[in-house]
Amino acid sequence: MNSRSDHENSFEKKVRIFSHDYLKCCVYVSEVSNPKNEFSKKLYSTLISTSTQLEDFLDYHGAKNNKDWYYYRELSAAVRHLSLGAIFQKHLANRLAFYDLPEYGDFKKEGEVTLNFLTRTLMEMSPVILEEARLHAISIPQERFVPDDFPSITTPDLLRYDIDDQDKDSQKKSIVKIANDFLNITKDFDQLKFYDPYDYEGILALVPDRVNEVEIRRHEMLLHNLQSSFDTYVIHGGFLYGNRKLKQLRGFFSVVFHLLQMVGRLLHFYERHLHEAGYKNTYKVIQDRLSSLVDPATLLDRTINYGLFYACHFLTAGQELAREILNENIERARIVVGIPQKLGFHARPSLLVAKIVQYYGGQVEMCIGNDRFDASSVLDIQWAGGKIQKEKLSEVVFEGDARTLKDIETLASVNYGEDTIGKGVPLPVELKYLM
Repeated sequence: MNSRSDHENSFEKKVRIFSHDYLKCCVYVSEVSNPKNEFSKKLYSTLISTSTQLEDFLDYHGAKNNKDWYYYRELSAAVRHLSLGAIFQKHLANRLAFYDLPEYGDFKKEGEVTLNFLTRTLMEMSPVILEEARLHAISIPQERFVPDDFPSITTPDLLRYDIDDQDKDSQKKSIVKIANDFLNITKDFDQLKFYDPYDYEGILALVPDRVNEVEIRRHEMLLHNLQSSFDTYVIHGGFLYGNRKLKQLRGFFSVVFHLLQMVGRLLHFYERHLHEAGYKNTYKVIQDRLSSLVDPATLLDRTINYGLFYACHFLTAGQELAREILNENIERARIVVGIPQKLGFHARPSLLVAKIVQYYGGQVEMCIGNDRFDASSVLDIQWAGGKIQKEKLSEVVFEGDARTLKDIETLASVNYGEDTIGKGVPLPVELKYLM
């Protein structure tokens, strides 16, 4: 009895069980004749789930440290990450018409090239995976999947729109926060912005030192939080009706979020499985075998010159709309504050005021008589400072975003962060973001 129980729970028995559906998918993928139509989200999802279960099983039994099983384990990891990248790209392709993005023709074409690379790579890997299974005496399933097992999620039909989803005044605070957060994310992303594609050497200088999975996942989470807040507090329903500007803004950050999901997965695969990191010889041999199946140059080209490039592009393209929405929904106010004593609006106070305005993103103007100056611009503030000095004014008016004006008042209460001879003084804790 114990002998039979031990056999049923043995590694050899269970590796066949956990390989069965995975290999059944590989058989189907290896025989696909029309990848564009036959690779659906349901197929990618099945590849992801079956490869994940097999990889987890192999990892539990120490396949990472076993010469015989390491390659079989690495192939399952490759299928998982490439399928994850592909399902995010497939989702983008399915939803693109709903995002209401401007001029997305080139983006659509580049997306098709990217998805084609991922699907073709999975097709070319499948016979290798099947052969590796045979080497381990794992039988290949005789039953077959058919195309009807993996239907597309899209149909020509849409359900009737019968739930009102109009924005209300109570949503204004959420709208302001979301638009402001979007603008702050775009600022954070500026360091990664580029305008021309990188060659392979340029990408290798970029990845993983400046662009890596950890950094991309950080931004991905910020975009995910933004989308979740929007769907919870602003517009719960779909994309076709309601406030078009708000739904366009959601389109911008949603497409970037899904791009970063794909970029993060492909970077993980490259960094963990293809990148030369001084591994032992056994790992290097397997790395070379994987590289012959998944071309690192093409993988990185699609990851950076498509995924990261268009993430930067759509963040930049959405800035004007985000500012417009922000300024339409902010609470406006007016304050009168003193000017910096005794040096006026020279470099330091002008910079601090501008940084406060930039931090919140809403429109704020410095008003002197009939003249108005952009309070987000250091040069404008200093230009206004000259007029203040010339007219010997002791106070100045700011109008615009009430959140910003509150912090400008706080800054003015400590003489704009300096003493009367221009030496810096500690800022109140409310202004710690200026430090």
